[in-house]
Amino acid sequence: MSLQEFADQMKKQVGEVIIGQQDTVELIANALVNRGHVLLESVPGTGKTMMAKSIAKSIEGDFKRIQFTPDVLPSDITGIHFFNPKDQAFELRVGPVVTNVLLADEINRATPRTQSALLEVMEEKQVTIDGTTVKIEQPFIVLATQNPIESQQGTFELPEAQMDRFFMKISMGYPSFDEEHQIMKAYRFKDPIEELTSSITKEQLIQYQQEVKEIYLTEEVEEYLLSVVRATRDSALTQVGVSPRGTLALMRAVQACAAIKGRDYVTPEDIKKMVHYVLSHRLVLTLEASTKKTQQEVMEDILRSVDVPVEIGAER
Repeated sequence: MSLQEFADQMKKQVGEVIIGQQDTVELIANALVNRGHVLLESVPGTGKTMMAKSIAKSIEGDFKRIQFTPDVLPSDITGIHFFNPKDQAFELRVGPVVTNVLLADEINRATPRTQSALLEVMEEKQVTIDGTTVKIEQPFIVLATQNPIESQQGTFELPEAQMDRFFMKISMGYPSFDEEHQIMKAYRFKDPIEELTSSITKEQLIQYQQEVKEIYLTEEVEEYLLSVVRATRDSALTQVGVSPRGTLALMRAVQACAAIKGRDYVTPEDIKKMVHYVLSHRLVLTLEASTKKTQQEVMEDILRSVDVPVEIGAER
């Protein structure tokens, strides 16, 4: 099975559970093959939690969920050493981060200290518990959710350092009239997730994580990608542009985007498609710009300011 076939199969299977979000499923498949993490933003009830469960089931992966609230402690995420009175010894009890798919639900409700507990595991793929380091086996992805309509009371905005750890940020909107009608029919007599089968094994996914790195970028495409990134730093609308971590994330994302489309080379169109998901959330706008434009609108302005290569050859 090729990466294109895997993405198509995942969209078909998860689409039986989450109707009308095929683009989101494809983007999450992109993040999976790049060992990246995704921030899902949408109003309550649009299927973010069900999406995470469906993704885990489709790759035969373990699924764990953390419901973030202000009283959740870092140890509730990472784990603890607890004293076993029976054996008269301390034992390691790992937290929910040791899994394949971790749903960090309403992450912006956690305190900054608790949010930071995810930084090591997201970046280093390991967690340290009282000096003991536990490796996280691949595949591993954090699907974090946040509710945009509760951005004031009882929430803590994610700092730029943590936003930069997310490979993508995806907004899940409402379904269309027809899609919502299909949802009503699909859930009338049963829960479709109970019939969801896996489309790939964890071992196959790990193989794709290596193969996707072979997707070719011409010199012109590399320079175009780098020009877009550097333009985010030079823009008068941004206080802080995209970091080198963001540059590498965009490179990996466009490689997977090309592979999912059945190509072994990247085009400028792949870059234009992925910048909004991979780069926009990394921008820190100036105070004046933030009152007039969103990060996505600023990213679109930056994209228009960069010359696109006229012709791209796929030959190596």
